[in-house]
Parts: sequence; C-alpha cells; structure tokens
Amino acid sequence: MAGQVEVLVSLDKARTQWYHFMAILVAGMGFFTDAYDLFCISTVTKLLGRLYYYDPLTGKPGSLPPSVNSAVSGVALCGTLAGQLFFGWLGDQMGRKKAYGITLFLMVVCSIASGLSFGSTAKSVMVTLCFFRFWLGFGIGGDYPLSATIMSEYANTKTRGAFIAAVFAMQGVGIVSGATVAILVATAFKKAYPRPAFDVDPILSTPQQADFVWRLVFMLGAIPAALTYYWRMRMPETARYTALVAKNVKQAAEDMAKVLSLENFPSSHAISPAPQSSSPQNEYGILSKAFLRKHGLQLLGTASTWFLLDIAFYSQNLFQKDVLTQVGWLPNAKKMSALEEVFRISRAQALIALCSTVPGYWVTVALVDRIGRIPIQLLGFFFMTVFMFALAIPYYHWRGHEKCPSPNSDMFCGGNHIAFVVLYSFTFFFANFGPNSTTFIIPAELFPARLRSTCHGISAAAGKAGAIIGAFGFLYAAQSKDPTQTDAGYRPGIGIKSALILLAVTNILGLLFTLVVPETNGKSLEDLSKGNATGALNSVFSSKAIMDEV
Repeated sequence: MAGQVEVLVSLDKARTQWYHFMAILVAGMGFFTDAYDLFCISTVTKLLGRLYYYDPLTGKPGSLPPSVNSAVSGVALCGTLAGQLFFGWLGDQMGRKKAYGITLFLMVVCSIASGLSFGSTAKSVMVTLCFFRFWLGFGIGGDYPLSATIMSEYANTKTRGAFIAAVFAMQGVGIVSGATVAILVATAFKKAYPRPAFDVDPILSTPQQADFVWRLVFMLGAIPAALTYYWRMRMPETARYTALVAKNVKQAAEDMAKVLSLENFPSSHAISPAPQSSSPQNEYGILSKAFLRKHGLQLLGTASTWFLLDIAFYSQNLFQKDVLTQVGWLPNAKKMSALEEVFRISRAQALIALCSTVPGYWVTVALVDRIGRIPIQLLGFFFMTVFMFALAIPYYHWRGHEKCPSPNSDMFCGGNHIAFVVLYSFTFFFANFGPNSTTFIIPAELFPARLRSTCHGISAAAGKAGAIIGAFGFLYAAQSKDPTQTDAGYRPGIGIKSALILLAVTNILGLLFTLVVPETNGKSLEDLSKGNATGALNSVFSSKAIMDEV
C-alpha cells in the first residue's frame, strides 16, 4: 500500500512537462475530429436538400423533409450517446488505453465512409449516410469518457483542470476547421462551376458536381485524427488505473517512469508486484447502495447539468443557420446558388466560432484552476440565461417588424441584425467559458478510479440525451406560428422567440442543479473519490468547513 500511495502522490505533485502536452495533443485531436464531424453537418444540410429533394412545384430550393433532417442532424448524437455508455463501461473493465484505440479507429473509418455514402435514390443515400454517421457517433462517444479520464489521471493536482479543459478546447478548433474546410471546398467548386442564384434559374443553381462538396467536407475531417493514431497507441495505461484497478503498482511505476520525470518517485524494483489488498467496503459497484450513498447525488448533479446544458448548446450550434436566416444575417435561399449558400452558412459559423466559441474554451483553460469549476459553471449558466432573454424578449426589435420591399421580400427591415448576432455570440462564449467545459471536467475528477470512466460516460450520455432533444425539438419548435411561413413539410411551431425563451429557462434549471455539484479544484482524485465532497452551496460559501470535514 505504501508504494501505491507514493506513486499517486508523485503524480499529484509532478511538475508540468513535455509529455503532458503530448497527451493533450493526442487526446485533443480526437476531440477535434469529434467536433468537426458533429457540427460540419450544419454546413451542408441545406445543400443535401437542394441536391436530393428539389420539387419544382414548390417554387423553393429543395430542403430535407422534417424526418430526414432530424435523422441526418441527430443520428450521430444517438450513436454518441450509445458510445459514451459502452466505452465508459469498457474503459473501467479493460483499461483506458485498450479501449482508446478502438474509438479513434471508428472515427477515422466512419468519417471516410460517410463521404462515400451510396445509393441510386435520395432515400438510399440518406439511409447509408445515417448508418455511417451513427457508428461515427459511436466512436465519438467513446472519446468523451476515455479522453477525460486519461487526462485527469495523468495530470497533477495543480493544473489538472487546465489540462482536461485544453483537451476539450480542441472541440472549438474542430468547429472552426469544419466551417473553414466547407468554405474552401465551396469556394473551389464555385470558381470551377459558377452558377446563378435559385430565383434566376432553379435548375442551374445547383450543379451536379456539388454532390462532391459535402462528401469532401466529411472525409477531410478524418486526416488529423488518423495522423495521431500511432501516438495514441504508444501511450501507456494510466498509473491510477494500473495501480488502483489492475492492482499492479510495480507496472504503474514502470509505465510512468518511461514518460514522466517524477521527484521522489519509488523505483519499480523497490515495489512488490503483488496485488494490493482492498477492503470489501471499498469495492462497491455502481448499482450498490454504497455508491448511491457516497456518489448518487454527485452523479445526479453532473448528469443533470450536462443534460440541460446540451439542450441549449446543440440547439444553438446545429441550427444557427436557421436562426441567422430568420433575422436576416444570411440571405434568403432563393437569392443564392447552392454553393453560395454553403459558403455563406459556413462563413457565419466560422465567424461566430472564432469570435465567441473558441475564446470561451481557452479562457476556461486559463482560469479553471484559479477560480474553480463551480464558479465558472454558475457564471456561464447565468450569462447564457441573461443573453437568451436579451435575444428573446425584444426579438422583433432585433429582427424587424415588417418585411423589406422587393426584391428582398423574404427579409425583415428596420431591425438591428448586427446587435442580435453580437448577443447571440455572447451565449456561445459563456457556454464555453462556462458549463460546456466544466461539465466535461468535473465527472472525470469526482468518482473512484474503478468507476471513473463509467460515471463520466453516464454524465456525458445524459448530455447527449439533451442534445438529441435540442436537435430534434428545436427544429420543430422554432417553426413560425404562421402556417404559410413554415419550412416545407413542417407544422407550425412556437416561433424563434418562444424557442429562445424556452432555452433560457433550461439554462436557469442548469444553474440550479449546479448547486448540488461539488467543487473539485485543488483536491486529489483519491480524496474526491471518497465521496465526502459536498455541493456547490457549501463549496462556495463554506469551503473551510468542507476541507475540515474531508
């Protein structure tokens, strides 16, 4: 037991060194691919509609039917949810490293396969695409618990939050890269195959060669992840898993000595390879009363806050093109060719991500170990609520009350579209300098090593359940109340204004549930895993009492 303690204490006190940054890059590249693949779909869904579902009788550009749009946008999220649960469990059963390679392999293969979706009819192409995107999501889902757990178990106590947040921050880079690739591909095809706007010539506005655009966008996202596969396979198993779960302290010491320079680190020769004995009361399972008593409220807190956050976060990301079109920041589809529409949607997504999403991630990296996880999460939910209400309540002031005269009869005039986009961007900033980052960090720190990956997977899966509600629900809810103004195939909804109010209320609930989540900043994983940490109210207002109790 003494050797086990020495190994874990040495890891907690280890100085930051080169291998930590290598681990961030290797784990982060998985998240780059995750975000690229999950969010690049929003840049090409309009194009898919034009290519495969154009009906000359409607007088409008083709659009995906409601069921197809929901499936294409949400099927990867369903796969992600399943992957988070399965690989979270697998990471605790067979080790983080062994499961880690499987997830990256799935992501690379299914990214390429998504671009190769085949079929002789629109339905068959969409079914094939959804099949591959489900398994793509399955691999992506596994990366959540495994990357977070690996990084938390490699990191020292002082910078653990920043390291985990840096891995997650690669999601922002992936979002920007997906939009940038779509811009570059669309621009290249626009120059090669220039076409008029839809209202000039509905048929010529969508060149047949545009079918290659969405395929290239999907496939190019696999390249960065594939390049890191070799290094991911060379990463040793985490010392905490080897020592605490596999009960091989000698192997843990040998593995860490290969990649980290640790002061006062016990020599592997001085450690007995015999398994460490454990008392039965410390071997409780996730379905036991002991787990429920020690960690049940904590798991409820991490799962519920992630669930509520993702309802709002994925609604905003996946359907920002629809929101920006409603307020006139993007031209009406009739005024653009198919390739011009891809370009403009991708440019808008890239600008919002660069100005708000990406900075939010890296501000979290800079501050999470200074001010703590819970204050950032509370701050994020609070300002997301404020800006959502600021967008929703005076929505018609921002959008404009009357449609512009011809030739822009589908756009609204008299509003303040730039102010709307600025406020909308602030919601993304405080999502990422806020709960989108902290809900990823905290579950990787709170739970015992033998259940850590499973509990993170459960929390992340709850988040994806919220994302699925956001992806499917917002699409329908945001439709106009006026039946003549809805998208083809959709029933009237509650409108953008009411949908934004609903998202603001969701953020309020997220803020309230944060109060049951313990602060993890500055505490060792072993202390946190005892289940003594209490909720945010005590963490914020009675931190001294908590430390005395622990």
